[in-house]
Amino acid sequence: MHPESGVPASDLEPERAAPGVDAAWDAGEMGCGDLVLELRDRLRSLAPGRVLKLTARDPGAREDLPAWCRLTGHRLLRVEPPTYWIQRKE
Repeated sequence: MHPESGVPASDLEPERAAPGVDAAWDAGEMGCGDLVLELRDRLRSLAPGRVLKLTARDPGAREDLPAWCRLTGHRLLRVEPPTYWIQRKE
């Protein structure tokens, strides 16, 4: 478990400087279902390998976003709740 984010360490890329950001989205307190549907569309609009900086304040995001990344193949680069850096899969 990553001590600051509460996300399992296996869900994060190795520790490094903050990743470069190609797009940003503040999802506010949007719930999981709507959040992942909109997130899917936003990542599709990015080229492979690009990074989306997501701000998600819904309490379930801490568990839902790492799980969603594992299922979809996108890479969760860094977590600093409520901010998540997600790299679009190749």
